[in-house]
Amino acid sequence: MKYTETRLSGSGGQGLGLAGRILSQAAILEGMFVCQTQSYGPEARGGASRTDVIISVKEILYPECRELDVLLAMNQASTDKFACNVKSGGMIIVDSTFVDQLPEGRVYEFPFTSRCIELTGKAIAANLMALGMLAGLTRYFALEIWTSAIKCTVPPRFIDLNLQTFEFGHKVGREVLHMEEGRIPMAWDRKMPVPKAIRDKFTR
Repeated sequence: MKYTETRLSGSGGQGLGLAGRILSQAAILEGMFVCQTQSYGPEARGGASRTDVIISVKEILYPECRELDVLLAMNQASTDKFACNVKSGGMIIVDSTFVDQLPEGRVYEFPFTSRCIELTGKAIAANLMALGMLAGLTRYFALEIWTSAIKCTVPPRFIDLNLQTFEFGHKVGREVLHMEEGRIPMAWDRKMPVPKAIRDKFTR
């Protein structure tokens, strides 16, 4: 990875600012340049929320995302609004708990919020499950870098919960990637349809 633009988007209260800080910290631990910006709607919770992270091996001269490599969309409004900003061949990851109309392109869907509730009894760490899947799919950094970034960023009382959900999402992401690469048989039993990116590959 020499340069990448990532947008984490959804509603206020879904923890996308924290997810962006963890992604930024992981890049810093890897010795890369980082630029993170955040945007919120007028509501503290429930309004629009967006965190952009640019990562580069060289100094970053322009702080705004222009062509996204990765979009994480935790609701339908963000999916509809930002999918058009993803470059050709870029990756879109959506929370199918709230997104049922998928955009075109390389799309991965997983019910982060509902699975987080099943796994932990609460939805609060769905952002880390989604970030874990992003980490597993993109392979930006080693798992040890990610876990170190979480420990540096998350309040101590929430570290175990966040590590649990992140590692679950990371495992799911790696399984999906291995299916896409043909290294394991295509099978999907995570209470969801086969991800669109894999369906498209095998039905062309």
